[in-house]
Amino acid sequence: MDSGPGWELWRTFGAVMRAGSLSGAARMLGLTQPTAGRHIAELEAALGAGALFTRSARGLQPTETALALASESEAMAAAAAALVRTASAPADAMTGVVRISVSEVIGAEVLPPILAALRAQHPGLIIELLLTNASSDLLRRDADLAIRMTEPRQQALLIKSVGRIRLGFYAHRDYLSRAGSIGSAADLERHAIIGFDQDAASIRSIEAAWPDLPCFALRTDNQLAQLALIRAGCGIGVMQDPIAHRDPALVSVLPEDFQARMSVWIAMHEDLRSTRRMRLVFDALVSGMTAHIKAGSERQR
Repeated sequence: MDSGPGWELWRTFGAVMRAGSLSGAARMLGLTQPTAGRHIAELEAALGAGALFTRSARGLQPTETALALASESEAMAAAAAALVRTASAPADAMTGVVRISVSEVIGAEVLPPILAALRAQHPGLIIELLLTNASSDLLRRDADLAIRMTEPRQQALLIKSVGRIRLGFYAHRDYLSRAGSIGSAADLERHAIIGFDQDAASIRSIEAAWPDLPCFALRTDNQLAQLALIRAGCGIGVMQDPIAHRDPALVSVLPEDFQARMSVWIAMHEDLRSTRRMRLVFDALVSGMTAHIKAGSERQR
């Protein structure tokens, strides 16, 4: 009985979808470009549904058929990657691969010391960090564990609430010395506010916390870039209190006027609770994020 196209063909298809070219997919998978092209041709022949990609000035563009197959292909890739991680070590071992999905800010600013301490104790752990502000699908095994800023609603997840991080407006003291001090919200009209560009959900959340905030003078949806702009003295922007408190050059701006808190959950698929390394990393994330939140709370006292 024909089992259909082999996994290597689907893997190349997914890489072409992500890279937008045969050469990019080949580099991604460690193949030659002719091999990647042959895989796509074989997949098209096996499916009998016509071309999957068309050439354009911008590279390979997926056809309607390819777009219809993309979701299932991504699910196959996630399942295959999860199988590899699961097979990386026995369930009771303190070694092997663990994939963690986190936001850009948490992944770059908060997790590194937590993971350094964890691997100092358990050097056999291999950590894969997926930095994304979108919610990875833990049921599909896009990742093994996740740190979420919105409460997970999916069933079959082990979830732990670790607290709420306070957010505040901050500016570098050099910026304030140039642009002038701020005594009231009205003073913000003459200051440069750093905020989002096209991220409508984030813009709405800031506007809900501070409806009268002036228009953003510097705009980017990349939150790490926002932090860099604040630290460089470009203007006033939102930061997590525990992160801002590490830098004595950063000054809290109108802390009584802007009050916002962000809830934090640690989540993993409940089927992984019996895998020792998964539970170990889960507990380390709970402990580390709890300490991160506490550091910000204690500074406010």
